[in-house]
Amino acid sequence: MNKQLMVEDLSVQDQANSFASKMNQIILEAKSDASKIAEEMGKLAKEFGMSRLARETGLSRESLYKSLSGTRSPDFATILKILSAFNLDLVVRKKAD
Repeated sequence: MNKQLMVEDLSVQDQANSFASKMNQIILEAKSDASKIAEEMGKLAKEFGMSRLARETGLSRESLYKSLSGTRSPDFATILKILSAFNLDLVVRKKAD
C-alpha cells in the first residue's frame, strides 16, 4: 500500500514538473499577451481535467472554459487558483538582460 502511494505521489510530482516547464515556455513565448497565456493555460487545464480543475479550484467548469478560452483575460485570483491546483507557485524574477 505504501508503495502505491509513493507511485501516485511521483505521478503528481511529474505532472507538476511538466506543467511548470510548459507554463514557463508559454509565458516566455507569449510575452505580455494575456489572452494567449490564458488560451495556452486552457490546453493545460484540459490535460489536467476540467472536472478535476473545477473541483480543486471551486470554480465552475463553465467559468474555467470562459476564463481560459483566450477571448478574455481571466481574473488574477482565477489564475492563482489554477496554478495552485496544478501544484505550482507563482514566482517573480528579474528579467534577463
